[in-house]
Amino acid sequence: MRGWKTTRRIGLGARGRRVVLAVVVVALAVLAVVGAVHLATHVEKRDEFVQLTLNGLTLGSVYALIALGYSLVYGILKLLNFAHGDVFMVGSFIGFGMLQLLGGSTDPALPLWPLLIVITVSAMVGCALLGVVIERFAYRPLRDAPRIAPLISALGVSFFIAYSMQTLFGADQRDYDAFSLDGGKLFFSGFDIGNVRVPLLRIVVIGAAFVLMLLLWLLVTRTRTGKAMKATSYDREAAAMMGIDIDRVIVVAFVLGSALAGAAGVLFALRVPIFPAIGFLAGLKGFTAAVIGGIGSIPGAMAGGLILGFAEAYTQGYISTKWSDLLVFVILIGFMIFRPQGLFGRPDIKKV
Repeated sequence: MRGWKTTRRIGLGARGRRVVLAVVVVALAVLAVVGAVHLATHVEKRDEFVQLTLNGLTLGSVYALIALGYSLVYGILKLLNFAHGDVFMVGSFIGFGMLQLLGGSTDPALPLWPLLIVITVSAMVGCALLGVVIERFAYRPLRDAPRIAPLISALGVSFFIAYSMQTLFGADQRDYDAFSLDGGKLFFSGFDIGNVRVPLLRIVVIGAAFVLMLLLWLLVTRTRTGKAMKATSYDREAAAMMGIDIDRVIVVAFVLGSALAGAAGVLFALRVPIFPAIGFLAGLKGFTAAVIGGIGSIPGAMAGGLILGFAEAYTQGYISTKWSDLLVFVILIGFMIFRPQGLFGRPDIKKV
């Protein structure tokens, strides 16, 4: 089409990238076949594989929820909200605070399921409000500024939230002590896959994450608000001329993304202790998952989170825990070089 062109990138051409991706896919397929044959004849290895797959699915579900927040905001504003990881951290602390207000894990005032719902919803609401504040005061005044300005603002907000939480609550770890809830029901209940126990807690984390992702997908694809978000992501000026309230759409994107980060914070904290610095690494991994899937793509964020979770779990189990974080960023660099638009993204098109 005259007046438009696809941006050209320095490095491997399209044919070269396709060859590299084909080689990677074939290599992964060969490894999968060899691994399947090996596992079929070794029960212990098979059980280890099942356990690592569960670990990856659990991690990936949380990473996908974080990645969705990056994709929602970037899809509309073309802004990398680097404060998003710290919103995740705040959500985990809100859930912890609500749990303590309700009597703690040893003697809660509510039964198990209402308790989990209350602390998760509280974190989602609190983070949604925080997202609105961040958008209103840190990003909206810079909406028409050069792109470096909101990026610097995002980094400033990230540091502000992290160090404010550390000043208010200290750097010590907090533990939900989910093992004490309802006599350890989250750990003792569940089902078995071979010799591997799948505790109820993992089922809750994975199930809740997928339910939230499904609800977001339905909202974006089946509601007027979702259609307005998609229209705004395609062309903000044209959407405004068609009568769409751009400010409202942007706020909704921040509300949804921040709420999902709050839920991810609670789901994460049910399994591991939390502290104010966890937001930095979690945010980087969520961003990596969004890049893998194609930042701005909701299905891509889901797929990228799961891919990252599996890669991290398998690396920890088969290689070393020391290499898992390194592999995450090797994957990020690889996608930025060979497929910068991600798995579900599209090449940038610029008007000339």
